[in-house]
Amino acid sequence: MISEERRARLNERQFFGRRKGPALSPRQQDVMVRGYARYGIDLPEKSSAASASGASGPGDQGAVALDLSALFPAGIKSFGLEIGFGKGEHLAHQARTRPVMGFIGCEPFLNGMAACLDVLLRENITNVRVYMDDARAMIDALPDAGLDIVYLLHPDPWHKKRHAKRRFVNPDNLDALARVLKPGGELRIVTDDPVYRQWTAIRMTERTDFHWMAEKPADWRTPPADWIDTRYALKAGREGRLDCFFRYQKL
Repeated sequence: MISEERRARLNERQFFGRRKGPALSPRQQDVMVRGYARYGIDLPEKSSAASASGASGPGDQGAVALDLSALFPAGIKSFGLEIGFGKGEHLAHQARTRPVMGFIGCEPFLNGMAACLDVLLRENITNVRVYMDDARAMIDALPDAGLDIVYLLHPDPWHKKRHAKRRFVNPDNLDALARVLKPGGELRIVTDDPVYRQWTAIRMTERTDFHWMAEKPADWRTPPADWIDTRYALKAGREGRLDCFFRYQKL
């Protein structure tokens, strides 16, 4: 798992909020134990030399990249990542829709992880693996150009100006995602927050390694064909907050 040294550095700019909600029931605790044993990912540790230098990512000396093919059943050769999957509704939907793609989901919130694992176990979904910690640690461990698609759906907007540095869409994280996405791969960002919409558009316009796939306004107002309305998205719609669908191709 992630070292305490690495955790301390990541926590300097944490992009998610709380890790726990209401106490898990005995059944949910059982789901967590059985589910994480089957679906959970333990990250490889870096060598002591790399840790001492503060290096991260498989391109750095001593770092070990995950073998994505080894995580999933035979025959899966394409891979996706969802950053902050909530209760896993979208993650499970994508896994059902694309049974020959392997999906990694990152979610630090205990109750959300338990809900997702419950679905994975009940439906015996085999092409998902999960990580219950900071997604940036997972991204650090991924191989160069290893992913076909990355989803960042409804990230915390961190409305206060002093918290803007905690927004996931920032140059460092975008550099990391550019490294792990294949040329032609897709970065999909969905938000219902007008501040985050503007923030994302500005940050992504500054990039030369991503191409915005929208050709007309309707393209970023219309959900992709494989979209599913999660409970969060439905609630936002009832409250008059409409999703904006940003889709970018890695150059």
